[in-house]
Amino acid sequence: MKKTLILFCLMVAIGSLQAQEYEANWESLDQRPVPTWFEDAKFGIFIHWGPYSVPAWSPKGTYTEWYQYWLQSKKLFGNGDFEGDEVYQYHVNTYGKDFPYYNFGEMFTADLFDPEEWAALFEKAGAKYIVLTSKHHDGFTLWPNEQANDRGFAWNSMEVGAMRDLVGELTAAVRKTPVKMGVYYSLYEWYHPWWQNDKARFVDEHYLPQIKDLVQRYQPDILWTDGEWEMEGEQWRSEEFLAWLYNESAAKDHILVNDRWGKGLRQKHGGYYTTEYEAGKTFDKPWEECRGMGFSFGYNQNEDAQDYNSTQALILMLVDIVSNGGNLLLDIGPDARGSIPPIMQQRLLEIGEWLQVNGEAIYGTRKWTQAAQWSEGDRKINHEKGYLGGDYILKQTVDPTPGKAVKELFFTQKEGDVYAISPIYPADQLLIKGIHASASTEVTLLGYDAPLDFEQQGNDLLVKVPRLASNEMPCAHAWSFRMTDVE
Repeated sequence: MKKTLILFCLMVAIGSLQAQEYEANWESLDQRPVPTWFEDAKFGIFIHWGPYSVPAWSPKGTYTEWYQYWLQSKKLFGNGDFEGDEVYQYHVNTYGKDFPYYNFGEMFTADLFDPEEWAALFEKAGAKYIVLTSKHHDGFTLWPNEQANDRGFAWNSMEVGAMRDLVGELTAAVRKTPVKMGVYYSLYEWYHPWWQNDKARFVDEHYLPQIKDLVQRYQPDILWTDGEWEMEGEQWRSEEFLAWLYNESAAKDHILVNDRWGKGLRQKHGGYYTTEYEAGKTFDKPWEECRGMGFSFGYNQNEDAQDYNSTQALILMLVDIVSNGGNLLLDIGPDARGSIPPIMQQRLLEIGEWLQVNGEAIYGTRKWTQAAQWSEGDRKINHEKGYLGGDYILKQTVDPTPGKAVKELFFTQKEGDVYAISPIYPADQLLIKGIHASASTEVTLLGYDAPLDFEQQGNDLLVKVPRLASNEMPCAHAWSFRMTDVE
């Protein structure tokens, strides 16, 4: 009888959640809860892949996925000093003056794309979700879609180039794993004739039916929108769309969205908040930082090994973001044939190896009372360029600039335990400030079997760290110390 009552109450609770109706206004829509799995996930993989992966070239410090815009506008922005016509000159010299961007669709073959291999790599990397570009600002869709062809010619992966439903194939493969499946979708398209000449028609006849088709076909766990900044949310009819998404769509019971729904709406409305090539941010709701392994999101054959962040930098970046309550959405850019460049695979696998040991201090954690333990000095990040490079975290930890403060430890917490993550393996002792041990406190190093000795020194905890040979180290790059029952 008791079990039956519990089951009945659970069914009522689930039914109430599903029955909740959202109104087409931000006051109502912002009540939509962000599912716990997202806050627990901490690490996701972004995938930028499309016809821009064919030329896969732009000057260092710029986004290659913007190739069409750089080509046709003869403008460039990013980190660096540019003339503006670099992509145009490269294009003319490589493909000829009369070679339109749309020809890259046929060359986007994806003939080496193996969705099962991709999904296995993502799982091994320790990612808990992925986000695939279903359509970027060039308008090419990676799934069969009617609206993609309303320019007057086929512009989707089922009819051009690959001749495959790439979103569908990857979705099916990822869903065989514990990894959640998300899709990126650009609201605007640079050179769609309706966008240029009749934006209301673009929204009503192109954007809205297209994004609804994407949701209904694949029912993603995340809908990651972008390209929203040209118009207000009212012009995009965002509140109306989200009410449909939450109340009527096939994904209404589980779908999660970000905050990119109109000009000026980021970090104000929507689902979780997003940052891009930023650091030091923290919010009172779930959030996510996205950035590339190198600089570009799309594959850039112009980037060399030194342009990619090291595994150490990426791991410390992940720890930094998680200590502030956020997730890291780390981007990879496959090539036009569907191969993930080996340097990207290597970085992902090495992050996965680190998470195998230290995942307990990352997954499912929340912010502690302080995100980091700082040394004395200036904490400001010197940042002159438009986008903050990944080396910022090395300057804050293992390669400091004289006079600058250093993050000696990062903190996370979970189920009553506090984790102190050190970017440097301590020589003999680890000083953890502001920690009070209780009679039942135990300190351990993740990946090391025996508990560690410690003593209370006023308001601080002094932990005796084992001396280990390089082949005895539980991991590389950062070390996690778990403290139970601290006050």
